[in-house]
Amino acid sequence: MRSVDEQLTRVLGAAVRPSPVRVAISEAQGLLCAEEVVAERALPGFDQAAVDGYAVRSVDVQPATDSPVVLPVVGEIAAGSRQPRRLQPGQAVRVVTGAPLPTLADAVVPLGYTDGHPAKVTVTMSVPSAAFVRRTGEDVQTGDVAVRTGTTIGSAQVGLLAAVGRDKVLVHPKPRVSIICVGDELVDIDRTPGPGQVYDVNSYALAAAARDAGAEVSRVGIVPGDPRRLREVVEGRLLLSEIVVVAGGVGGSGGDEVRSALAELGDLDTTRVAMHPGSAQGFGRLGPDAVPTFLLPSNPMSALVVFEVFVRPLIRTALGKANPYRRMVSARLLSPLTSTKGRRGFLRGQLLRDSGNDDFLLQPLGTSGSHLLASLAEANCLAVVDEDVTDVGVGEEIQVCFLAQRG
Repeated sequence: MRSVDEQLTRVLGAAVRPSPVRVAISEAQGLLCAEEVVAERALPGFDQAAVDGYAVRSVDVQPATDSPVVLPVVGEIAAGSRQPRRLQPGQAVRVVTGAPLPTLADAVVPLGYTDGHPAKVTVTMSVPSAAFVRRTGEDVQTGDVAVRTGTTIGSAQVGLLAAVGRDKVLVHPKPRVSIICVGDELVDIDRTPGPGQVYDVNSYALAAAARDAGAEVSRVGIVPGDPRRLREVVEGRLLLSEIVVVAGGVGGSGGDEVRSALAELGDLDTTRVAMHPGSAQGFGRLGPDAVPTFLLPSNPMSALVVFEVFVRPLIRTALGKANPYRRMVSARLLSPLTSTKGRRGFLRGQLLRDSGNDDFLLQPLGTSGSHLLASLAEANCLAVVDEDVTDVGVGEEIQVCFLAQRG
């Protein structure tokens, strides 16, 4: 039986990052920048008013510290104005926020420092040079790197790209993940199950998990248990995917046929991993491009846990994330918890905060049964129990992996 860490090393060793692509900045959010974006223009591109008020020469209003200064208002400049204007000594020009400053003006007197008169403004407080002015290049100079390689593009980066005039950016794209479910007993959710039939849960649940991890997902859906048909479907998806996930491909005599059929496409290793739930699983690199391919249990609870432990880190690595794992914290148990000796346990729970000291608390959910999907839906974490531990008592500390957080 292979350890979790050994299996994870094999999986992450197969990670392949898709080649960078150029996309519109509106489509780049959440992706890693694959280029150094150099600003071809300054930001701001011109001296502009930071507040509504009057553009002046600071030297002309310096006496206002002791007594009010009256200046003639010789015009008004709106935001977006392209009409050049020159300020003469002893004059003021009314400006709104974002308006370009007239030549010779080096400061803006806010409206609150004046009486607001449209023709002869009385200034009651002086301002120093550059006060309430956004200087050319104050934010970004021409030639500066606006967004660096490896930066995750969020809303601020999208805004900065737009501000420096970039409509497209080179990014590392989302890895394409195909989700396939195998089983003659499966029916889609738009049909009523007959005797011995069950709804296809895995293709929907695993597709959602892959999207949450950051992948571009193709939910292929149900494929009958015929090995030849499955091989044809998987072979086609290998040409269109960076990762392929097959649920229902392990366990029983039917699983033997599935594994045998897929092994014709490449190196496929099926084994038991020292974990619960989800011990029986498979992983290999199939097709001419050696695409990482997973065989997951048919049980939805087990399939989701195996996905969380192995497939999600592979997706995050393919995205270029420096740390592909979820956040781990230490929490005190509120109820006793049991685990299987010799296997690392990934057990459902709710993570809470102690109102007294803000420590993390863990309330285990349900039993250790691998078929209990409802309790996983209530869980916001997985308690991780070491292989050599079978019982954890109330008040003891345990490592917990967040599920509720995205990213």
